[in-house]
Amino acid sequence: MKHILTAALLALPATAHAEEVGKVGVDWVGNDIIIEALTDPEVQGVTCHLAYFERSIIDRLSNGNWFEDPSNASIACRQTGPIVIGDIDRSDDGENVFRERQSVLLKSLRVKRIFDEANNTLIYVAHATELTQGSAKMSISTVPLYVPVAE
Repeated sequence: MKHILTAALLALPATAHAEEVGKVGVDWVGNDIIIEALTDPEVQGVTCHLAYFERSIIDRLSNGNWFEDPSNASIACRQTGPIVIGDIDRSDDGENVFRERQSVLLKSLRVKRIFDEANNTLIYVAHATELTQGSAKMSISTVPLYVPVAE
């Protein structure tokens, strides 16, 4: 079984590493908004900042829903250096750039990159892999790939 899990993990595409750059305390029970910076592993010069809610142990115990986290997330991506695009998936459904487990069971927070070739733009979508109360919560950010014209 260990070998099967290892093989499955190795078969997954590489994802960005996120670094926590901020934490906002929401209330006295320890609920927080976490802010992470992540760089796209296949596109140099793009940095995304991802914000999501993290529930405290006190909140989990008092509400009785130990395994649930809200599916809310927000993302903003910007050019932070010269953009160099590597071997990216150019299909309509794009590819996962980042994923982070949000529950013990199935839910994870993901960032997907989609290349809009017609508009020369990278699109980043943050979303949860599980619906919350029948609503798919998501956030979107775009990075235009234009080169200014020299005068």
